[in-house]
Amino acid sequence: MRKQGSVLVILMAVCAALLAACTPVPVTPTTTTTVATVDCTATPAPYVNLSGCNLTGANLTGADLSDANLAFADLTGANLTGADLSGANLYYANLYYANLTNADLSGANLNFANLYGANLYGANLYDANLYYANLYYANLTGAYLTGANLNYANLTNSNLNFARMELTDLTGANLTGATLTGVRSVGITGTPASLPPVNQIINGYIIGPGVNLTNADLSGANLNFANLSGANLTDANLTGADLTDANLTFANLTNADLTGADLTGVIWSNTTCPNGVVQGTECPRTAAG
Repeated sequence: MRKQGSVLVILMAVCAALLAACTPVPVTPTTTTTVATVDCTATPAPYVNLSGCNLTGANLTGADLSDANLAFADLTGANLTGADLSGANLYYANLYYANLTNADLSGANLNFANLYGANLYGANLYDANLYYANLYYANLTGAYLTGANLNYANLTNSNLNFARMELTDLTGANLTGATLTGVRSVGITGTPASLPPVNQIINGYIIGPGVNLTNADLSGANLNFANLSGANLTDANLTGADLTDANLTFANLTNADLTGADLTGVIWSNTTCPNGVVQGTECPRTAAG
């Protein structure tokens, strides 16, 4: 009898174990996140999402793409002449040989963007971010780069003639072979990785042949051996500056102040003096003579 009871107990335990094994385990509901599909045929408009879209060769002349999301978009050869891209996200966008003539890119995110050979003639890049952007062979003639962040940007062989670069950050930027004729600068920050051999940055100004230094404050600046041939120094303050052996051939010094400047060894040739007289000998120190 005792043996039968033990067997019964064992059978009951086995049944209980089997019942537990067969009881369904509660399943925790899972949530799925739906990723919005990007409509690459969407009409260009402010805030439109065209991220990752293939827009190769697209005609977007005059389009309003302000604050649009164009991250990772392929805009190779696209025509964006006069387009409004202010505040747009162009992170890692491919703008290879794109036409951005007179486009508004103020405040745009162009970090890591490929602008190889792009035409940015007269473009507004005020406060734009171009961190590590590739601007190799880009045409930036007359571009407005005030406040732009060009940290580590590749500007090799780019055309920056007559560009405005005020308070522009050039930290680590590569300007090898860049042309800077007529460029107007003030308050340049950071040290570029390289500059053309004839250029240097002194007191926040880009110094070199043909640059625009109108109203520049270069008082006390060390400009010895500086190549300022063809530079526009109209109304510049050069009081106490060291211009030893500087080249002022064809430079325009109209109304500039050279009071106390060291002019030892300066090259004078077709130089417009502070008094407006063009001569090949040492200029008078002020417009008054």
